[in-house]
Amino acid sequence: MKIKTVTPVFADRFLYAVIETDDGLTGYGECGAWGQLEPAATAIEKCGDYLVGKDAGAIEHHWNVLTRWSYFRGAALYGAVSAIDVALWDIKGKAFGVPVHVLLGGPTRRRARVYAHVKAKSREEMIARCLELKDLGFTAIGHLNPFLDEDRSIAYDRAHARKIGDAVAVVRDLREALGPEVDLCIEIHRRLTPAEAIVFGNEIAPYRPMFYEDPMAPTAPDSMARIAEKVTVPIATGERLFSPYEFQTHIARKALAYARVSVCLCGGITGARKVAALAEAHDIQVIPHNPLSPISLAACLQLDAAIPNFAIQEYPTVGLGFSDPAAADRPDHQLRGFELVDAVPPVQDGFIDVPTRPGIGINLVGDIEKVAPKIARPISMRAHRDGFVVDQ
Repeated sequence: MKIKTVTPVFADRFLYAVIETDDGLTGYGECGAWGQLEPAATAIEKCGDYLVGKDAGAIEHHWNVLTRWSYFRGAALYGAVSAIDVALWDIKGKAFGVPVHVLLGGPTRRRARVYAHVKAKSREEMIARCLELKDLGFTAIGHLNPFLDEDRSIAYDRAHARKIGDAVAVVRDLREALGPEVDLCIEIHRRLTPAEAIVFGNEIAPYRPMFYEDPMAPTAPDSMARIAEKVTVPIATGERLFSPYEFQTHIARKALAYARVSVCLCGGITGARKVAALAEAHDIQVIPHNPLSPISLAACLQLDAAIPNFAIQEYPTVGLGFSDPAAADRPDHQLRGFELVDAVPPVQDGFIDVPTRPGIGINLVGDIEKVAPKIARPISMRAHRDGFVVDQ
């Protein structure tokens, strides 16, 4: 079974690798370098120059060639390799007529617990949206930024006491509104300095968040380790790490309690399995990062089913009635990009069934580029009142 074509495909704000074989099989994978999709698309084409004519089943070999052939690595390249790797696993599953997790050793579980997304500009909006998702059956809610997702056009400046105090109040009010039956997955999006992160993390500990994600930028494992050492809330990080070797450094520094591996950035299913094995050896659980489309979700679910140290799966919901107001009460129609694929497993009581169709279990719809034309992401940054930049 030879690779016939490797094609980068833009749709909406997503980038896919579509691979066809000489016997008519098609595999789909997604790129997780969402801020650098145009360079990643070029990398998919370059990798395709090597792959065309090669054995589609030699996935580990291709992974090593594509990540090791040159001296240079980075997120755009690894995002391209990730999309290609997922597409090749999709093809292999389809060739054998089994879901990918069967090829990875068989299922450790048949359902995966998920957490929904909430993005809000005010405390009231955040609480209201969380209550809606709780009513839909979600037992964990994440992407919860207590510092709020304000418009980037508004310059930011706030005194330390007000900044920390207001954010702690958001976590307190969420816990009071949702009760102990819903886990809070706190997402800071790299907004804090290490000093601020330690203060804030200790103040929210009484409200028992499940995890405290990316309190600072992933620039220094030693600094993240300093936060983890001084805060009792478990630290989750890794969504921006693009290779198993970066995870190895964070694990060695004891900088994380949960590995936020991005299947579509860290080398696909092949790379994510390496990270999961490394984490397992250090008693660290895996929470796959997934802010993308259902193709990414499907790849994550195949990994979730195959590893013993899976904790919970990110499920990127959007606002109620995003594409189908009549179906606003259906959790699967809360999933970002559900209309781009031919099937989405439903969420029931906070869990989602692992797809059992061959491959990753989900395919793009036909004429995807016409169904969902490309939406470009311009470079932008929120400004501080002093003129510098604010991570948000």
